[in-house]
Amino acid sequence: MKKTNFVEGAMIATIGIVLCKILGLIYVIPFYNIIGTKGGALYSYAYSIYSIFLSLSICGIPTAISKIISEYDELGFHSTKERIYHVASKLISLIGIVMFVVLVVFAPYIAHLIIGDIQGGNTIEEVTMAIRLVSLALLIVPKLSILRGYLQGHKFITPTSIAEVIEQIVRVTIIIVGSFLTVKAFHFPIEYAVYIAILGASIGALISYIYLKIKSKKANNKKIYEVLEEEKKFDKKYLLKQVIFYALPFVIIDLLKSAYGVVDSMTVVRTMVSLGYDISSAETALGVMATWGTKLNMIVISISLGLTISLVPNIAGSAAKHDYKDINNKLNQTLKMLLYITLPMAFGISFLSTPVWVIFYGYNALSIEIFKIFILQVVFFSLYTTIINLAQSMSETKIALGTLIGSFIAKAGLNIPMMHLFSFLGIEAYFAPTVTNALVEFTALIVILVLLKKKYHFSYKDTLKCLPKIFASLLIMLVVLSGLKMIIDINNINRWVSLLNIIICTVIGATVYFFISIKFNLIDDIFGANFFNKIFNKYKRKKQK
Repeated sequence: MKKTNFVEGAMIATIGIVLCKILGLIYVIPFYNIIGTKGGALYSYAYSIYSIFLSLSICGIPTAISKIISEYDELGFHSTKERIYHVASKLISLIGIVMFVVLVVFAPYIAHLIIGDIQGGNTIEEVTMAIRLVSLALLIVPKLSILRGYLQGHKFITPTSIAEVIEQIVRVTIIIVGSFLTVKAFHFPIEYAVYIAILGASIGALISYIYLKIKSKKANNKKIYEVLEEEKKFDKKYLLKQVIFYALPFVIIDLLKSAYGVVDSMTVVRTMVSLGYDISSAETALGVMATWGTKLNMIVISISLGLTISLVPNIAGSAAKHDYKDINNKLNQTLKMLLYITLPMAFGISFLSTPVWVIFYGYNALSIEIFKIFILQVVFFSLYTTIINLAQSMSETKIALGTLIGSFIAKAGLNIPMMHLFSFLGIEAYFAPTVTNALVEFTALIVILVLLKKKYHFSYKDTLKCLPKIFASLLIMLVVLSGLKMIIDINNINRWVSLLNIIICTVIGATVYFFISIKFNLIDDIFGANFFNKIFNKYKRKKQK
């Protein structure tokens, strides 16, 4: 395996994650057509529980391992690096087994908590079986995650990205083919199709794990590292503590980021009803913000996830050497890449909000109206979460957690007052939570950047120079798309016409944006001189071998 540099790693990881998210969105349409509402509810019951236990099983250790491995690799502590991976692997395996046992044993009680004594839908026995089947993934996914973290720490980004795509392809194939054969070919009850679909997570993870294990063995080739004098003081107890202390901030960061949705769940419906909206409109608004819109937003957020995968080990390695000039360069490059990619994606999806929503969920005027604004907030969210991870990778836990806690308190405190303010100003109240998110995230982003500038004398001139060019390219793209809107009916609610409209607008919009970017020399400013020529030459050399 070959190590990748920061930009190349970020691009590879981003492409991998975007492909996974798109696959994860596309399978929903045929799958729910096969299993229907009842089957969809059963599938959701199992996965809602699984996601909670999976978060507990993984608990930030993979990201922590990526950071630790990168630090020790830079310092030359190769023996300690391998030991800490094995310690973390045993720890996460133990946690996964415990969570698996808990789910299997308490599945009937959890099922009863979910559906209670409701009659006519899924039974307690069916929900219990679904939970027990999904728990199998807890024996595999944690091990897979720790191995990913280990390889990413070594800057082996390509195999981990390929593994994620393999996992998703296997999972989606099992879900679609398995459910179709079960219901349509063999005419088994719908719950059997759901059970097979649930097993797809475990099978996909297992195949992905086997692929990465083979790759890691080839890379390591049974190397035996000499134990340096400085490494002898690191016993197992110290290494275990280090994994836990490194992991905890990442756990808290993930919990606080997801807590934004909890605030909306607890405030949006009740506040909208108190302002005179009917319950159906209030629940529709919450559904867009908490579930359906968020799924579509993940396509754009994937850009920041891909950057983070490459960013954490690179920043951790530079921080271990106190190379803050390199960190400043990567920070500027990260900001420029995020702005350059997420801005046209977010505004493009907002422009195409009607056909995008129609394809995935069918036509609903209120949902589309909310989503049109909701998607734009992901630009701030992507910048905010990426820079928080950067700060944590530099071991600036106080800055990362401080701004996260502050932003969460601000979100919790402002959500209801902002909805009342919007209503008073004659603006629909359901726009307020999205605007609140954007304001809070933008403020937190500025606070982090100012604190890093103050402490490390970072400069953001490189990013600021690119901003006018990025905004100009975006504006020209939107003007062209607005002109195109006069020729074709963007708001047609037929699914196939909507798909055609998306393809036409995406190709034209992306071409215009890319062409203007080249004219402004943005590609060279952001990705480095002759970036695409370097990629082409590298690909050409590989073909010649």
